[in-house]
Amino acid sequence: MANTAALLFAPSSETLRPVKQCIVTLDMEGVLTPEIWIAVAEKTGIAALRRTTRDEPDYDKLMRGRLQLLEQHRLKLSDIQQVIGTLHPLPGAREFLDALRAQVQVIILSDTFEQFATPLLRQLGWPTLLCHRLVVEQDRIVDYKLRVPEQKQKAVAAFKLLNYYVIAGGDSFNDTAMLCEANAGFLFRAPDNVKRQFPQFPAVETYADFLRLIQRAMN
Repeated sequence: MANTAALLFAPSSETLRPVKQCIVTLDMEGVLTPEIWIAVAEKTGIAALRRTTRDEPDYDKLMRGRLQLLEQHRLKLSDIQQVIGTLHPLPGAREFLDALRAQVQVIILSDTFEQFATPLLRQLGWPTLLCHRLVVEQDRIVDYKLRVPEQKQKAVAAFKLLNYYVIAGGDSFNDTAMLCEANAGFLFRAPDNVKRQFPQFPAVETYADFLRLIQRAMN
C-alpha cells in the first residue's frame, strides 16, 4: 500500500515547480485528520459533542456549548488528550501532504487548539499549524482564546499581501471565508449542506483528485 500511495502522489516533472509563487492553506480536521470532537463524543457517549463546524457556522456558539458539556460531564483536558492519542491521520493524508509539500509551501489553518494538535502533527511530519489556545486551570478547560477572529481569512489575506498566490482547501462552514479570500478555493469531502451553499468551489472526494486540482491551480 505504501508503494502504491507513493506512486499515486509522485510529482511529475511538469508539476514539480509551480509557475506562480504559491502557498497552500489547508484545514486540518476532516481534511487531514479525523474530527477530534467526534472522536471524544464516541469515546464518552456524549452525543452532543458530535456537533462540528459542518453543522454550526457560529464558532463561538459551538465552543460555548462544548465548554458547557465538558463542565457538565466533568471532562478534563487530559481526558480529551487521551482520546487524541489514539487517533491517526486519515488514510492517505500523510502521502498527500508529503507530495504537496514537495512542490509548494503548505500551512495548516485550523480552529483546533495547540493543546490538542501535537500527536496528529507528529504523524503528519510536523507541518506548520496556525491555530488557537485553550485556557486551562488545573486540567479543567475553562475558556478558549482565538489567535485572532477570522484567523483563516486573515492569514490568507496576509499571504496575498506578501504577493503569494494562495490556494485553499477545506470542508466546513468555518473554511468558507478562507476559500473566498484565496485566489483558488476547493472543498474536500465536504458535506452536502456545505456544497449546496457554496457551489462556486470545486468539490472532490479523493486525495489524488485534490492534488490534481491544486497542481492545476499552481500552473
